Amino acid sequence: MESLYLLIPISVIFIAIAIRLFFWAVNSGQYDDLDSEGERILFDRESSVDELEKIEELDKKEELDKKEGLESQQTDHQDKPQ
Repeated sequence: MESLYLLIPISVIFIAIAIRLFFWAVNSGQYDDLDSEGERILFDRESSVDELEKIEELDKKEELDKKEGLESQQTDHQDKPQ
């Protein structure tokens, strides 16, 4: 019976610490994205690398198109008489 006087306050302290840690984890964003880690395991890395390469190629093409568009605008302005 005397051990309960020691064990009950210790268990209450442990419960309070566990609740505090849980709320800290929720507030710091530990549980924000639960699905991506599970999906990451299922999909190949090679396919994601291929997708990244395709995106980089598209970005390069867009940059080249923008540069060509700017160059053509500059040449148009130079060709017109003032």
